[in-house]
Amino acid sequence: MSTAIPGLAPEVPLALPTPVERALPNGLSVSLVRRPGVPLAEVRLSVPAAHADLAVADMLAAALFSGTEGSTMTQIAQRLQGVGGALGAGADPDRIAVSGNCLSSGLAELLDVLGEILTAADYPAEPLAVEQSRIIDGLSVAEQQPEFQVSRALDARLWGDHPYGHQQPTAAEVGDVDRGAVLALHASRVHPAGARLIIVGDIDPDGAWAAVEKSLSAWNGAGEPRRMEPLPSLKPGPIVLANRPGSVQSAIRVAYPAVARTHPDNAAQHLANLIYGGYFTSRLVMNLRESKGYGYSPRSRVDHSPAGSVQLTSVDVATEVTAPALAEIVAELRGMAENPPDEAELDLARRYALGSVKLATATQSGIAGYTSALAACGLPLSWLAEHSERLRAVTAADIKRVAAERMNPDGAVSVILGDGEHVTGPLADSSEIEVL
Repeated sequence: MSTAIPGLAPEVPLALPTPVERALPNGLSVSLVRRPGVPLAEVRLSVPAAHADLAVADMLAAALFSGTEGSTMTQIAQRLQGVGGALGAGADPDRIAVSGNCLSSGLAELLDVLGEILTAADYPAEPLAVEQSRIIDGLSVAEQQPEFQVSRALDARLWGDHPYGHQQPTAAEVGDVDRGAVLALHASRVHPAGARLIIVGDIDPDGAWAAVEKSLSAWNGAGEPRRMEPLPSLKPGPIVLANRPGSVQSAIRVAYPAVARTHPDNAAQHLANLIYGGYFTSRLVMNLRESKGYGYSPRSRVDHSPAGSVQLTSVDVATEVTAPALAEIVAELRGMAENPPDEAELDLARRYALGSVKLATATQSGIAGYTSALAACGLPLSWLAEHSERLRAVTAADIKRVAAERMNPDGAVSVILGDGEHVTGPLADSSEIEVL
């Protein structure tokens, strides 16, 4: 006896909590999102840091919790552990970010710790030196890895003198940072003007706001946040070959312009990217991995940042198939406009997109992450539900049009990291090559 497999459940609209938006007199914007069910609170703080020295910013983020004028690193850790909490920090070309979580009942204590860090971080010499050595060691290892090398070459080729053109400091740059530079960066850039705090969890918004006022009202600082200028237009040209003698693989990266989240074509772009290379049953994966066996994990993604958006194809292949793999990437890009998806292919991608959003917002951490990412682009959390409805409305004709306008390989930038002795000849048969 056979049992019929039930069909997929019908899609339902995305339900999201409504943030309570407030602001402190010092300029800090605050989003409070009540999401009961798990007695935890997620905290995200984003401080604008465009044009900060990346080496210094990385050092600041690494040593932010190493001590204040009144508390040692151990005492800070004990206070956080006492409320089941943790805090960490990171930096990128746009911002210095602090993230963490705690038991909902301990939110006030975590915010007190955060307030002390923001207003009185002291960056003691010994812990700072330890973090400096750790970062240098990590970068020294990373700088030997193909993924790191090709990303650095791609950023430089795409963005040139724009801050996005140099998104990772070198080990030598970090080694040149001293405590005075870290203290100066904190004093000049870690201030509330333009910063945003997001709290998501099993919280009472009024109680959480009272805790924010108590702990962060005294946070202040000099200067205005420097805004990141828009990304320059992509300029296609010769394939850039970053020579890696002896490499048995080539790392191929193909980038082309993408529209911002706020653009009317964003939903169609989202689905076009999925169909092309954004998930396992995409055309790129089926071609390069399943059919040709050229690469294990070809992929495509759209990166949205405060300065602009870009779509990126990534695939690592054996050296001997570098040229044919690149040709297949180009063919698949052209095929998105020449052979638009049928209803079944489009529906599969649409279900994947809608399901991914629901999974990503099923946790407090996911909602906090989305709220932070959207706020960086000037969008509210409710935009996500609106985007889901726009995804439902995308047609195959929309995919064809957007693919023709946005996924044209003639307007792309291609960077390949590989053994120049073996890949230059085959690539030069069909393309102009610029060897780094």
